[in-house]
Amino acid sequence: MSNADWLIPQWPAPAGVRAVFTTRQGGVSLPPYDTLNLGDHVGDAVAAVAANRLILQRAIACQPVFLQQVHGTGVLELSHDSVNGLAADACVTRQYGVACTIMVADCLPVLFAHLDQPVVAAAHAGWRGLAGPGVAAHGGLSSGATQNSFEGVLEATFKRFSALVGAAPDEVAPRTIAWLGPCIGPTAFVVGAEVKAAFEVVHPAAGALFVEQPQQAQPTKYLADLPGLARLRLNALGITRIYGNDGTDDWCTMSRPSQFFSHRRDAVGGSSTGRMAACIWQD
Repeated sequence: MSNADWLIPQWPAPAGVRAVFTTRQGGVSLPPYDTLNLGDHVGDAVAAVAANRLILQRAIACQPVFLQQVHGTGVLELSHDSVNGLAADACVTRQYGVACTIMVADCLPVLFAHLDQPVVAAAHAGWRGLAGPGVAAHGGLSSGATQNSFEGVLEATFKRFSALVGAAPDEVAPRTIAWLGPCIGPTAFVVGAEVKAAFEVVHPAAGALFVEQPQQAQPTKYLADLPGLARLRLNALGITRIYGNDGTDDWCTMSRPSQFFSHRRDAVGGSSTGRMAACIWQD
C-alpha cells in the first residue's frame, strides 16, 4: 500500500489477512472533501470519488465493496459478484480478493478476523447501530422493545461471521480478533440522556462509559466513550482479543482535522465532509 499516512492495524492477524484504514490524504477531491473522499453521497464530484476509489483499489490490489450505510444492523455476505451501494451496515466474506469496506467520518469501524478459518468481516458502529433497533429513530427507546430487539450491529455481524466459520458463536469467539478504528473520541462525543439509557437497558455497566458534562443547560448532556461501548459489547460476545482504538485523542476523528474527516466537526451550517474507509480482505 502506497500511502504512508494510512493506518495499518497492528494486530496478530493470520497470514494472508490484510487491513487498512484510509485517512483524508492521498486523493484528488477539492475542499471541503480534500483529498481522499470515498463517499459518493456527500456532494463531492462524481469523477473525483470514482478516482479516489480507484486509488484505493489499486493500493490494496483487490476490490473494495462499498455499502449504502443506514445506521442499522443489516449484514451482507460478499462475493466477487457483489456490487456497490447495497443497503447494510456490515459485511462478511470467505472470498479471497474481496475487501469488506466500511465508510466513516466519526462512527466507529470494527474489523473482524478468525485465527483459523478464512473469514473476515467489517461493521459500521455508530451509536444507533451499536445500541440496536430497540432504539427509536428519534433517539429514544422504542415502545414494546424486547431484549432481542437490542441486538446491535456487532452482535448481528458476529452471528453471520460465526455461521461462515461453521461453528457456534461461543466456540468462534475465543479464536476471533477485532480491531477498532478511529472514531469520535470520548472527550468530544456529546450525547443526550436517551443514548445513555439505550445502552444501559442492555448492559447496566455501560453507564460508566458516559460522563455527565458539568455546568450544562438542561437537558443533561454526556460525553460518551464509543470505543469503550464497542469493547463492552464485544466482551459480552466472548471476544476479548480487541486491538486498535483505546479512546485516546490520537484516535479521535474530531480532534485531528489534518488527518481525519469528521461529520460533527465539519458538516455544520449546510457544509459537508468526506468519508474514510476501513477495509479487510484476504490475499
